[in-house]
Amino acid sequence: MAFDAFYMTCVLEEIRTLQDIRVEKIHQPSRDTVLLHLKHREGRTKLLFAANPTAPRLHLTFASPENPPEPPMFCMLLRKHLSGGRLVDIHQLPMERCAIFTFDCIDEMGDMVRKKLVAELMGRTCNLYLLSPEGRIIDCLRRIGLDESAKRSALPGLNYQLPEPVAKADPLCLSEEDYVNLLTAPGADILADRLMDTLGGLSPLICREAALFAAGDCDARLTGADPVIWGQKLRLFFRENMTRPAPWYYAQADGTPKQFAFCPIRQYGHCESAESFSALLDAFYTLRDRKDALRQKGQGLRKTVQNLCTRLRRKMAIQEKELQETFDRERLRQLGDIVTANIHRIQRGQTLLEAEDFYDEEMKLIQIPLSNTLSPQQNAAKFYKDYTRMKNAEKELTRQLELGEIELTYLLSVLDELNRAASEQELEEIRQELQQGGYVKADAGKKRMKQSKLPPMRFESTDGVPIYVGRNNRQNDELTFKMARKDDLWLHAQKVHGSHVIIACSGKPVPDDTVTQAAQLAAYYAEATGGQNIPVDVTPVKQVKKPPAGKPGMVIYHTYRTVIVNPYPNIVVDPLNAEKKQP
Repeated sequence: MAFDAFYMTCVLEEIRTLQDIRVEKIHQPSRDTVLLHLKHREGRTKLLFAANPTAPRLHLTFASPENPPEPPMFCMLLRKHLSGGRLVDIHQLPMERCAIFTFDCIDEMGDMVRKKLVAELMGRTCNLYLLSPEGRIIDCLRRIGLDESAKRSALPGLNYQLPEPVAKADPLCLSEEDYVNLLTAPGADILADRLMDTLGGLSPLICREAALFAAGDCDARLTGADPVIWGQKLRLFFRENMTRPAPWYYAQADGTPKQFAFCPIRQYGHCESAESFSALLDAFYTLRDRKDALRQKGQGLRKTVQNLCTRLRRKMAIQEKELQETFDRERLRQLGDIVTANIHRIQRGQTLLEAEDFYDEEMKLIQIPLSNTLSPQQNAAKFYKDYTRMKNAEKELTRQLELGEIELTYLLSVLDELNRAASEQELEEIRQELQQGGYVKADAGKKRMKQSKLPPMRFESTDGVPIYVGRNNRQNDELTFKMARKDDLWLHAQKVHGSHVIIACSGKPVPDDTVTQAAQLAAYYAEATGGQNIPVDVTPVKQVKKPPAGKPGMVIYHTYRTVIVNPYPNIVVDPLNAEKKQP
């Protein structure tokens, strides 16, 4: 990510284009996030401040994050001082991610006063300050005491101190000669590192882009370089991109933005432009925050299922060891025969019998331990009883291991579903599935809102044929055995956990492209989604059967054909459930 000082400059320019901005509402959805609801001549929008050290930013947003039941104290303070205020000035410190927003507000006496909201978004020192007209700190998002190891204290009542100026050069103010001197001066040998150490307001991503433009390699070294030519190219790169910036991003295969900057990102290959700088940040972080929140909400279920899998594997390992021990039971029957044959030689209370082993070709003498509390007949019967117990144990352990393998397969499929869940409703359906299976207890005394049943994902092939994909095990069963017709086509990734896929063809011939696209969906929504050349089985729905007492989502089939595909979801569209993937 490249939310550096110059990207912040671009965002602030977008905010300045809005006229007559007034603060309507103020919310604080999380500890580090403040949201100002703004009204301006063109309508309404929201300004987000994120003072999170891991992802500091500010931008206009259309997202509506959930607010806590009770607003935090800092949010109440901002409402008291800034509600109804008019934004009159925005100032940014040179080459620094620090912006000062000035508001004209009405105080308790009805007088007009000028207050400032300072957003410092520099790494670990991220903070939001509310300042009085005299420059004193009314309060701040993160208080820093006098005795802490910090260069500046942040407490109510103290005078606000600006961050120390950046002791680096401004890329726009350097001439070609300055760039030549930069390249020939002592310092780091890698060009991108030299730019990072010398120029201010730039992220490592932009420095690598500049090195790629000037030297043709992100990791180019200064050894043997032509400083004059590289200096000319560097000056051209910064002048072109910093005087005419534009929002660019590099996206992953699923369309999720991975990197963003105010210039094209060529080091990753193909990149795309966005509508605006704020829209790019909004799409990037909104999607990421949603995924993070969803992952955190599903963490409890995921940990429960992982613990169940661990316990089940441990139990199966013990059963496997016990099963191995039953394979030697034939010797118990032989020892029983030897004791029976020599029963006339055994005295009551005897603990050891030495006799010939007539099951051995050489008739060697063996010693057989006996119990002194049992009679000779009872000692012989004990060997036969242990033999019978081992024989029965083999059957039961074999059955228990088969059941354990089925249960483990089911739990692993649930774990795969949790990793692929894309909404809270999907998590709730998986929770209900586990509750019905007795793996998770229902929350005592906690009433959950009744939600509408989530439909399967619906896609449409390039030939116009509907394709349905199940979201979880229960939905897979419903899709295959209730919704699908007997003459529809059923697809599933071979020998891995995944979604059931139905081509709704009603017995009509299906074009090869449609089968390929449905198979690609089956490979994508399966445990092996990260691999290549994944086999996918294709068969009519009538060939798919539910095994007796089978777990949700488990099926058996014997007649099928297999296609080899790569998981690639973008060849089809989801007109009902698709989300906008690019900003």
